[in-house]
Amino acid sequence: MANTLQDSRVATALNRMYTETKNQMSLLRDKVGELGRPMTTAERTEAMSEFYIPVTPEAGRLLYALVRAARPATVVEFGMSFGISAIHLASAVRDNGSGRVVTTELSASKIAAAKQTFAETGLDDVITILEGDALTTLEGLDGPVDFVLLDGWKDLYLPVLKLLEPRLSAGVLVVADNASAPDMQPYLDYVRDPDNGYVSFNFPARESDSMELSCRASD
Repeated sequence: MANTLQDSRVATALNRMYTETKNQMSLLRDKVGELGRPMTTAERTEAMSEFYIPVTPEAGRLLYALVRAARPATVVEFGMSFGISAIHLASAVRDNGSGRVVTTELSASKIAAAKQTFAETGLDDVITILEGDALTTLEGLDGPVDFVLLDGWKDLYLPVLKLLEPRLSAGVLVVADNASAPDMQPYLDYVRDPDNGYVSFNFPARESDSMELSCRASD
């Protein structure tokens, strides 16, 4: 039996976006070098507005599998970019037969492109985009959160997690991409401290980087 990731519309969109990602790699390396100076979140977002910064295909399939297994009613993603990870999350929600993906993005150009892609894949009905600063838009989120993907600016992972914590019940899984990034340490220190209520472990999602998978062990 086919799953939604194998749907021709979804597979075509993912293939296109991953091809564009590869085509941008040399330009992206140059751009990352420019981000060394102090910048606001809005300035960083504008500087990266043309670039895909996606999860790998392998990490995408991992996210799909985790959501299928956890069967969350509400998935929250911090950092949509052009929507590659949201497509994997939404495909799992679709195949579960219920649920929704709430994703956040600050870049207007990425939001416009992602909306078009979500419509083309037929997944737009299970994806809600919160447009603007996630630390503001997520404050108005209704109901509990059952699964979290952190894939935006790394220094905001911990503030976003703490913002969502009142909505996280025991058993909720929090996945943080790019765990090897230098500015991830405050987040890692937090989720790896048992006193903060998580059981956390590092998963090698790619050759040069990893994901931190953290289970909320207590309310």
